[in-house]
Amino acid sequence: MVLLGLGSNLGDSALLLQAACARLAGFARGPVTVSSFYRTSPVDCPPDSAPFVNAAACFEPRHGLTPVTLLYRLKLLERQFGRIERIARHAPRELDIDLLLFDDLELVTDWLELPHPRAIQRRFVLAPAAEIVPTVCWPGTGRTIAELLSELESDEEVVRLAEVTR
Repeated sequence: MVLLGLGSNLGDSALLLQAACARLAGFARGPVTVSSFYRTSPVDCPPDSAPFVNAAACFEPRHGLTPVTLLYRLKLLERQFGRIERIARHAPRELDIDLLLFDDLELVTDWLELPHPRAIQRRFVLAPAAEIVPTVCWPGTGRTIAELLSELESDEEVVRLAEVTR
């Protein structure tokens, strides 16, 4: 199972996430499950950054799709939705897609670390993920996503948005 975190805080963020989620089917063998959308406070972003809209998506990867190939294709998808590389880390962006989990694989390369190294410290990641895969065990922790969320101490604002047509 692949678990992705998606976010946007430039443009019509909900619309961008809807369109991006629809494109995920091209990577999946079977259905793509998408969480509700959440309005979240910016974390580790430049001052005066706008709130984000975040979501999570999960699916079974197409046969032969590797984590590195998937990450490369996700970065292409971000650029197709207008994301440009900015000098400031965590700068506002039209679309951000993070590869959080790829099965229970643990991997560290120059370009990719699995599971995502900061995901379990972020409510804006765990809340949407817990909605769709609460019982998945986070590799290396012995804890489920729901457990990690319930134990997280964070002052992040994470509010579920009204149902968005996906």
